[in-house]
Amino acid sequence: MRLFLHWIVSAIAIIITAFIVPGAYISLGGALILAVVLGALNLILRPILFILTLPVTIVTLGLFSLVINALLVLLAGAIVPGFAVAGFWSALLFSIVLTIVHFVFHVWSLD
Repeated sequence: MRLFLHWIVSAIAIIITAFIVPGAYISLGGALILAVVLGALNLILRPILFILTLPVTIVTLGLFSLVINALLVLLAGAIVPGFAVAGFWSALLFSIVLTIVHFVFHVWSLD
């Protein structure tokens, strides 16, 4: 049940973020699929990218991790039908706003 709730909260956070961020477009079904795809990308690909770019991340005091997040959003946009991001800056803003909205929802709904 907790996994299902987490999936729904993530999809709602994605819909709200797409509504806020200019250049991001999503359908309802796309939000449900995007929640799974972003979760999988963050689970599998993000640690690999983080380790490969660790020197750059250290030099930029961790700010390069925002670039990694934006690249994962762009990759998810290429994979998921019903989700589109206009470009890198929209993906960067999408990842930042999604992190904030997701955090707020999880504080209110899961704990």
